[in-house]
Amino acid sequence: MRKVLIANRGEVAVRIIRACRELGLVAVAVYSEVDRDAPHVRLADEAVPIGPAEPQESYLHVGRLIGAARTVGADAVHPGYGFLSESAAFADAVREASLVFVGPPAEVIARLGDKIEARRLMERTGIPVVPGWNGIGATDRALMQAAAGIGTPLLVKAAGGGGGRGMRLVERLDDLPGALAAARREARAAFGSSDLYLERYLPDVRHIEIQVLADQHGTIWDLGERECSVQRRHQKIIEEAPSPFVTPALRARLGEAATGAAAAAGYVNAGSVEFLVDGAERFYFLEVNTRLQVEHPVTEMVAGVDLVKAQLRIAAGDHLEGTPVGTRGHAIECRICAEDPGRDFAPSPGPILALEEPAGPGIRVDSGVRAGWRVPVAYDPLLAKVIAWDRTRAEAIGRMAEALRTYVILGVRTNLDFLQDVLKTATFRQGKTTTRFVERDLAGWQPTIQAEAAAIAACVATWSDGSAPTREGGVHARDVPSPDPWETIGHWRMGTRDA
Repeated sequence: MRKVLIANRGEVAVRIIRACRELGLVAVAVYSEVDRDAPHVRLADEAVPIGPAEPQESYLHVGRLIGAARTVGADAVHPGYGFLSESAAFADAVREASLVFVGPPAEVIARLGDKIEARRLMERTGIPVVPGWNGIGATDRALMQAAAGIGTPLLVKAAGGGGGRGMRLVERLDDLPGALAAARREARAAFGSSDLYLERYLPDVRHIEIQVLADQHGTIWDLGERECSVQRRHQKIIEEAPSPFVTPALRARLGEAATGAAAAAGYVNAGSVEFLVDGAERFYFLEVNTRLQVEHPVTEMVAGVDLVKAQLRIAAGDHLEGTPVGTRGHAIECRICAEDPGRDFAPSPGPILALEEPAGPGIRVDSGVRAGWRVPVAYDPLLAKVIAWDRTRAEAIGRMAEALRTYVILGVRTNLDFLQDVLKTATFRQGKTTTRFVERDLAGWQPTIQAEAAAIAACVATWSDGSAPTREGGVHARDVPSPDPWETIGHWRMGTRDA
C-alpha cells in the first residue's frame, strides 16, 4: 500500500491525511465544486474533483470515486465516516477495481451495516436487542400494522445507516405516516436506501458503545467503552471515555458481548458495537457501526491507540500485536457544529470570518475548516471536534470548559455556547446523563446576552458598508464593493473586548 484515496471531506479527511503521512503513505483528497478550496484539499498530496455539491453527484457517486482512485493510481480507499462508509456496494466496487478497502469486507458491511440483519444476527448470537420489528423491505402499511403491536413511544429508523439520520420519534400512532415519509426521504438522501424498521423507544437509558479492532488473522481487541448519551435530535454532541456510569463488572459484560458480536460477524478492521443500558445495568444491542466513529479520539486518548493508523495497517494485512494496555485518565469530546441551538439546532452555513482554535496541554482539535472558507449548505454541519484529556473526569471537564471558552468562530452561528452550558449542569458534572438529558435539562435553551452580542458583531462584519438592505430599492451588501469587513465595524476588532 503506497497511495490512499480518501473518499470523504471535512475534518475526517484531514484526520486520515495526517495518519497517512505518519505512515509514509501518499494521501489523495477528493472534492466537490464547493469544497475546491477546503482545508482537506489544501493539505493532501494530491486532489481530484468529483462533481457538483450535491452528495449524490460527488461524495456518494461510486463511479466517480472509483474513477478518481484509478486516475491517481491509488492502492487503497479509506471511506471515513458518513457518505459511503457503510455501503457494501461501495466496498465491493473498490474490491472489484483491485483496490484495498480500508474497512470491513463488503460481506460484513452487508451483514452488520444493514441494521435489520444486524439485529437478527445478535438475536441468533444470544445478545439482547431492543424490542421492535425488522421486516425486510417493509411497506408503510406493514410498518403501521407492526407499530400497533409494539405501541408508543417508538423510533422509526433507517436500515442502511446511523448517526441519527433517517430516524424519527413517534409519540402517537397518528403521527406515524408523516414520520415514515420524512424518515424515508432522509434515509434515501443520506444512505441511498429508504428501508426502515421500528424499535421501541426506551427512555432514561444510556448510550454506551464498545470500540473493537479486528485483524485479518482472527485477533479481536476490545478497547473499552464510550459514553454517548448527550444527544440532540438523536445525534451525539458530547462523548467521553470511560463512562462515569459503567462499573468494572458491566464493562466486562459489554466487552464480551461486543467481541462476541464481532466474531460472529467475521469482523475485520475498526468498528463500534453500540448498546442502550438502563439504570439496572441491563443492556440491549442497538447497532454495529462498521466504520470509524466520529468520537474515536476519546478512545485514542485513553487507550493510547491510533485507530486510523491501525485501520490502515490492518487493511495492509498486518497483525494486531500484543494486547490492549487498558485505559489511562479521562477524555471528553465536544462536536463543534455550524448550527443554531436556539432555533432547534437549525444548520447555519456561511463564511467563517475569524477562527481561533484552543490549544494547550491535553487539548486536541480535529478541524476541517479555516478562516475565509465558506461552510456549504449541502453537508453535515460538523466543523471540528475538541478533545480534552486529563487524569480525572473532573479535571477533563475543567480543561474542556476553558477550551470552549477560548474557541472563536465568527461568521456562522455555532453550538459553542450551548456546549459550555451543558458542561455547567449538575446532571452532566455528576455523570447522570441519559439520552433524554438535553430535552429535560436544556429545553428552551437560548444564548446569553454576551453570546448574542458576539453573533451581532459577526453579522455586522458581513455588511461591507455597515448598512442593512431595504425592502424596496435599497442598497444590498452584495451590490457594493467588498473591502476588508474588519475595517468597517467600528470598535469590534480581533484581540479586543471593547464594543
